[in-house]
Amino acid sequence: MTAVYRAADGDLRVLFVMAAEPEYGPELRTLIKPIITGVGPVEAAIRVTLALTEDPADLVISMGSAGSRLLSQASIYQVSSVAYRDMDASPLGFEKGLTPFLGLPAVLPIFQRLPGIPEASLSTGGAIVNGEAYVAIAADMVDMETYAVFRAASLCGASMIGLRGISDGRDPISKYSDWTQYLHDIDAALAAIVRNLPETFAAKPKSYWTGREG
Repeated sequence: MTAVYRAADGDLRVLFVMAAEPEYGPELRTLIKPIITGVGPVEAAIRVTLALTEDPADLVISMGSAGSRLLSQASIYQVSSVAYRDMDASPLGFEKGLTPFLGLPAVLPIFQRLPGIPEASLSTGGAIVNGEAYVAIAADMVDMETYAVFRAASLCGASMIGLRGISDGRDPISKYSDWTQYLHDIDAALAAIVRNLPETFAAKPKSYWTGREG
């Protein structure tokens, strides 16, 4: 499922990643064939690692929906940094959100950028954030996969770009359609970004894990 684009320094192999079929709308279906990981950090980590092991890529583009009480609903943001909100080893003296013994900060910066797309910080966890639960989260938006995708990509030597459309969060979620109401608009907006991708790459990005900024 890896797509090949051109960069100034050679072919750029890109793997598109999405979590769930409802996010993979009709506009994107005409352009890309992503891997659909399933929902949550465990499924995302497993599926992306397997995909990159079988078919290595230079860049992973993780796309889909996110929740936010602060950002404009149905608008697209690229991830400037990502944190893992479920990790809490603070009773042992570690900073909340810091994975013990990993050697990485609690908030990981995303170095790769696409021009002209607003940036926002993101928090990943295994539960939907709803209503007043947003108060306890420092990030601008929340999802359930990006941290896992980023870690898998980094360990496999790939860089990552995260693109998230805000599907919910302004009002509390009480039913399935509260999540899906903007997915059509998000699909169209993400498709517009994908159509411009061949013009955006000046050079191959570098992996976070190697210590080289993209």
